[in-house]
Amino acid sequence: MTQSFTAFEGERRFITGSLAQVALAIKRAGRPASSVHIFSDSSGRPLDLDLRGSEDEIVARLPRTEPAAPAPELAPTEPRGRGRPKLGVVAREVTLLPRHWEWLNTQPGGASVALRKLVDEARRISGDRDRLRAARDAAYHFMSAMGGNLVNFEEASRALFADDRRRFAGLIADWPVDVRDHIVKLAYSDQAAQGT
Repeated sequence: MTQSFTAFEGERRFITGSLAQVALAIKRAGRPASSVHIFSDSSGRPLDLDLRGSEDEIVARLPRTEPAAPAPELAPTEPRGRGRPKLGVVAREVTLLPRHWEWLNTQPGGASVALRKLVDEARRISGDRDRLRAARDAAYHFMSAMGGNLVNFEEASRALFADDRRRFAGLIADWPVDVRDHIVKLAYSDQAAQGT
């Protein structure tokens, strides 16, 4: 899935798209990089880009925004190493108390299988809550950068974190339209898509 980014020129939304699309649109429009603010839509945090040079040079300098491609599979003639490469298993150290290790070792499949099951279950249970928190945090980061000096900022922040949508919407109603709409999109579009 491609991450999206949004550029603002002052209080007006300029473009939303992939990082390369946003960077090249700014370059092609002849906007000075200092007059345009670029934000990650997933985190709400600003990015600084070097838009000097040719389009190919700009794209080559962009930070990587997509997950790294999986490692290529070993050719059949090469001996297979230990582990389960097709699952993308990564070995790391885990520090637990002796009672935790004792319990894990009694589980079917051993400690690794039990830990994977526990993590998967925790992700399933807290997935919606984690997505809501990430959306709220992204909205707050963007809101702080673009609306930190606007009227009702502090009260709107409290309403955002309290998930008081009606109060939040009322407090930012007089903010610049593109800024306000982008904050709402970051904070609540995931919930609207899920029908919550």
